[in-house]
Amino acid sequence: MGDVLADLRRVGEFKRRALRDCPSNRELARLAEVAPGTPGTWLDGANLPQDLGKLIVVLDAIRAEAARTGVLDSPVDDSGKTAAELLDPGRWRAAFAEERERRAEDTRSAVERRQARAALAEDERRARQAALADRPRPVGSWSAQRLGVHPAIPGRPVGDGFRDGVGGGPAFVLPRYVLRPHDERLRGLLSEAVATGVRPSLIVVEGGSCTGKTRTAFEGLRAAVPLDIPLLFPADAAGLLDVLAAEALGPGSVLWLNEAQYYLAGPTGEAVAAALLRRLDGEGPLVVVATLWPEHLKTLRDTGHGNGGGFRNGSPDQHRLSRALLAQAAYVHVPRTFAEALESARELACEDGSLAVALDSGLADLTQVLAAGPDLVDFYEHPVGEAGIHCRAVLSAAMDAHRLGATRPLPLAFLEAAVPGYLDDDERAVDSGWFTRALARACTVVKQTTSPLQDVARPGRMGVVTGVVRLADYLQQHGDRTRRTVCPPASFWDAAAEHLTDATDLHRLAYAAEQRARLRHAAVLYAASADAGDLSALFALAIWMDRAEEQETAHRLLEAAAAAGHGQAAGELAWRRMEAGEPAEADRILRDATDAARLDALERLALRHDLSGDRAQARKLYLAAAELGSESARRYLDWDVRREADRNAERREASEPSPSEAEETALFVLEDVDSYVLRHNRPNVAPLTRWFLEYGNLHELLAEAHERQGNREEAERLYQAAAGLGNPKALRQLAERAAKSGHREKADRLYLGAIDTGDSYWFDIRDLASSRGEPVDSYERHGIEADGTLSEPWPWPVPRAVGPTTSTEPELEGWGRPG
Repeated sequence: MGDVLADLRRVGEFKRRALRDCPSNRELARLAEVAPGTPGTWLDGANLPQDLGKLIVVLDAIRAEAARTGVLDSPVDDSGKTAAELLDPGRWRAAFAEERERRAEDTRSAVERRQARAALAEDERRARQAALADRPRPVGSWSAQRLGVHPAIPGRPVGDGFRDGVGGGPAFVLPRYVLRPHDERLRGLLSEAVATGVRPSLIVVEGGSCTGKTRTAFEGLRAAVPLDIPLLFPADAAGLLDVLAAEALGPGSVLWLNEAQYYLAGPTGEAVAAALLRRLDGEGPLVVVATLWPEHLKTLRDTGHGNGGGFRNGSPDQHRLSRALLAQAAYVHVPRTFAEALESARELACEDGSLAVALDSGLADLTQVLAAGPDLVDFYEHPVGEAGIHCRAVLSAAMDAHRLGATRPLPLAFLEAAVPGYLDDDERAVDSGWFTRALARACTVVKQTTSPLQDVARPGRMGVVTGVVRLADYLQQHGDRTRRTVCPPASFWDAAAEHLTDATDLHRLAYAAEQRARLRHAAVLYAASADAGDLSALFALAIWMDRAEEQETAHRLLEAAAAAGHGQAAGELAWRRMEAGEPAEADRILRDATDAARLDALERLALRHDLSGDRAQARKLYLAAAELGSESARRYLDWDVRREADRNAERREASEPSPSEAEETALFVLEDVDSYVLRHNRPNVAPLTRWFLEYGNLHELLAEAHERQGNREEAERLYQAAAGLGNPKALRQLAERAAKSGHREKADRLYLGAIDTGDSYWFDIRDLASSRGEPVDSYERHGIEADGTLSEPWPWPVPRAVGPTTSTEPELEGWGRPG
C-alpha cells in the first residue's frame, strides 16, 4: 500500500505545482459525489479510497485539466514518468487489485497468527489442567466419605436383622438422612445456582462440629444437582490456587470447599479469596459450596480492628478479601438439635440401627451422638490408668493450642514438651516410654468411628504427614467450652515457642499469652513469630521493647518492619518523627514505604492525629489515604469524622436488652435450652441462646439490666452465674465488689480467674496492688508479676534478622502519591 499512497501524493503535488491546484478539491468532490474534504485526503496520501470508481473520476478530471493546459506528456518528477502515465486508469486498476490481494494475505496471516496463539494458549491450559493433582469428577461419583462426611457409630439389630445405615459397609457407616427445615432452603439455593444462564454463586453451610453440615451439603447436592455435573474438591489451598490458575473450574461445575477455613485462614488465604472473587465474576453457572464453623466464620468476617481482630498489635485488616468473598454468600445455618425432626428420626430408626442407638441416648443432638462426640468427651474426661492420665494431658495441650489460635496440625514434639505442666509430680515420675503409650491411647478409635487425635493426610498425595496430628473437631469445640477459664502452664508456652513454626499461629499464641498477662511468654512468642516472617509480630515486639524502655531496639524493630512493608510500623515511625519536630524525616519514612504500607501508615497517622485533637492534620492525611484508594478514608471525609466513641456507644445501647424484655430473656437463662425449644416451638433461637448460655454473656447482660433497676441481689446472682461459665467481665465485676468490701483474698481469686480467661483488663492487678502498697504474693505464685510488668534483669528476645536500616531517598512531596 505504500507505493499506492506515494503515487497519490505525487498526483496531489502535480495538481498543485503544474495545474495551480485546478480543478479544486471542492469541484473534484462534486464530480465524485463524496464529502468536500475527501479528495484532499486522498491526494495527500492520508488514506486509500474504498471505491476505486470514485477515485477514477477524480483522476480523469485531473487528466483532462492536464491535457487542456498542454502538460499531459510532460515529466511529473525526477522519475521520468509523464502525467499521462501517472494518471492512466488501467495502471490504478492494476495497483488496486494488487493492494486488495496483499491486504487479503495480511488478513489471512493475522487470522492464522491469532488461531495459532489461541491453539497454543489452549494447549498450555490443557497442559496445566493435566498436571493438576486435583481433578473434577461427576457429582454422582463422589462418595460421602470422600467429601468429608463423618462416619457414624455402628448400629444395633432393628426389625428382622442388623442394619448399619446406608452406603458404606462396616468400615464407614452412613445413617439414613433425616430432613430438617434448613434442607429445603439449601436445596432451593442449589437448584437456582446450577440453572442455565445464572451467575456463579457461593453457598456457605454454617454449623458447629458434628452438627451435620457436611452431610447436609452432600445430601443437598445429591437431591438438587444433576449427578453428571463435574465437582472439584481441592486437597488444600495450594491445589485450589492451581485449579483456578489453570482455568479448570469451567461453567456448569461445582467447587466443594469442606471446612473452608483451611483454604481461607492460612498464609495463602487472601490469595485464595482474591482468585475466588475473580472466578465468581466470571461465566456461570458455577456453585461454590463451603462449610464453616461459626467461630471460623466470625474470624474471617472480622475487620481486625481492636481485640476483635485477634491481633492487638497486628495488621488492621487480616481478612479483607475473605470478608469481601463471604459478603457475597448465601448462608444456610445447620442447628445442633433435631428437635423439629425427632418424629422423622424415630420413623427412620425403625430401619436404621445407627439412628436407633442415637435416639436411645435421649439427646436431641443426634449428629453429635452419631459421630461419637459424647463418647470422645467421655474418653477424655474419664481416663483409665497411667496411660489414660497422660493421654488426657496430651489432649488438654492440644485443646489449648487450638482454642488459643493454633490452626495448623500439631507436631508430636510440641505435645510431648507441653505435657509436663499438665501433670503433678507423681504423674511425671514415669519411664521414658510414657509418651508413646499416651499417644497410642489418644489415637484409639472410639465406637469404631473416630479417634481423639487423628492423622493428617499429605496434601494432594497418598499417605499421611509424619510427626504431626490433628485434634478431633468435637474435642476442639469441647475444649473451647470447658477450658475457657484455664490458662495453660509454662511448659505449653515454652513448647509452642520451640516447636511450632507457623508465623500466624505463633502470633495468635503470643497475643493469647499477652491477654493472660504471661508477658515473658508473649515476648518470646512474638519474637518467634517475627523470625518466622510475620511482620505484625515484629511490630508487636517493637511495642513491647518500647514498654521495657528498650527504645533503641524498639526503633530497630520498627525500621525493620517498615522496610519489609508493614504499614503500621511505618506509621508509628512517622508519628514519632513528627512528635520530635522532624516532619521531613516523617516524609522520608512514608516515601520509602510501599504503596500498601503507605496506605496503612497514612490511616494510622490520621487516626493518631484525630485522637489527639488535630483535626486539620487528620483530614490532610485522610485525603492522602483516599487518594491511594482507602475506602475508610473516603467514609471519614464523607461523614466528616463521626467519633468512634459515639458509634460504639450507639451500638452498645442498641444491643442492651430493655427492661421490657427481661421476662422473655429470663426464660433463656433459667430454662434448659432443649426443653425450651421443644415446649415453645422456637428452635430458631437455640443456637444464639446456647452460645449465650455457654459463655455467660446473656447472664451478664441481664445482671447489668437488673443493676440499673436497683435489683442488686438479683444482679449479684446473675454475675455469679456468668462467672461460673467463665465470663471475664462478670469475674471482674465480682472482683471489684469483693475488693470494695474488703475481701482481699476473694478479690485476688476472681481477678486471677478473669486473667486466665484472656481478659484484656489484666492491668487491674496494678490498681489492686497499688491500693495495698505491697506486692500480691498470690499473683507471683500464679506466674504474674504484681505490677503487671516483667521483673528485671531479663534479656528481651530480638528477632535474628533485625538490624539498623538507612535510606538516602529524597523527601516525599505528597504523602498520597507513590514516589
